[in-house]
Amino acid sequence: MKGFKFNGIMAGIKKKDTLDFGIIFSEKPAAAAALFTQNKVVAAPVILGRERIKSGLCQAIVVNSGNANCFTGKQGVEDANKTAALAAKALNIAPELVMVSSTGVIGAPLPMDRIEQSIPDLVQTMDLDKITSFATSILTTDTSVKMVTRESRVKGGSFTITGVAKGSGMIKPDMATMLSFVMTDLDISSLLLQSCLKKACDRSFNRICVDGDTSTNDTVIALANGLSHTVLEDSDDSFEFQQCLDEVLLELSRMIVKDGEGATKLVKIKVQGAVTGEDALKIAETIAQSNLVKTAIYGQDPNWGRIVAAAGRSGAAINPESLDLRFDDVSLVRDGVWQGKEAEAAAAKVMQESEIEIVLDLKMGAASDWYLFCDFSEEYVKINADYRS
Repeated sequence: MKGFKFNGIMAGIKKKDTLDFGIIFSEKPAAAAALFTQNKVVAAPVILGRERIKSGLCQAIVVNSGNANCFTGKQGVEDANKTAALAAKALNIAPELVMVSSTGVIGAPLPMDRIEQSIPDLVQTMDLDKITSFATSILTTDTSVKMVTRESRVKGGSFTITGVAKGSGMIKPDMATMLSFVMTDLDISSLLLQSCLKKACDRSFNRICVDGDTSTNDTVIALANGLSHTVLEDSDDSFEFQQCLDEVLLELSRMIVKDGEGATKLVKIKVQGAVTGEDALKIAETIAQSNLVKTAIYGQDPNWGRIVAAAGRSGAAINPESLDLRFDDVSLVRDGVWQGKEAEAAAAKVMQESEIEIVLDLKMGAASDWYLFCDFSEEYVKINADYRS
């Protein structure tokens, strides 16, 4: 991918000696698009980002982990602005072209002395091949980096999209995910990029759940610097770009759920035969966020009563006497009737796998939708009980 540099360094923001301060830099100002959390409690970088994205341009993104810079009042906003200004000075660009993101513990002020000391090193040691260092620097409770690259072609030539994300807990995105950054060397307008990003997020990050909590810092930013010299020309090109972007964000979203705090299983719940698409999504989301369903998945218990009960309380149209339920290819309920102990034993075997698909067929219409979620284990409780200690 042409024209982007990255870095991730140890700035001492986290308690442990680990990478915790990162940067993405485009060699020229890039068309920019972004989506942010819909939580009414928002971090200072989100406040700043909502204003700066209005220009449709961005050249650098500076990210810290270990501190959310949230619920930090006017000082938090000043610190976010100062971080951007310090990075801009080191990069010799306008401060308005720098966006910032933070992730970590809510309520503590940023250690600005460490950030100020670290920015020269962060900028001076950037390189084309340091994307893994960047991806590592933005992690919190994640156990692995999350990066995806896809190449595609349009009439004008080829282009590349690379996406990076972090997220393991506090995941029930609303417009975005914990943190995600998408870079492309395609020449595309910020207006079209915003539209494509929104569609891609709706088909990926807005279809995942780890624990049902929406973060105060949720941010996804896309940059397009045009340095491949491939220009998006018409609606056919837009379709190709959208498809490629969808693939990148969907794979990142799968990585987030699979790496959910304490998770042992990745589950896709598909609801089909619904009266409307809204009903299908509402049911899938309710099932995915049910703690009883999630603990049954962890226990490898095909407790189908919890699934249909969640569907029934979703508020969507449902007829219990007509629905079918299966785990992968094992039919557990047919026309609202349990298929017996043998079917349940077969479903329990399916649940031993690390990835499972559950299909709920309402047989009431033609609409369908899906959601990705993970199980709940004892480890999730331990991670979050000890998060600040």
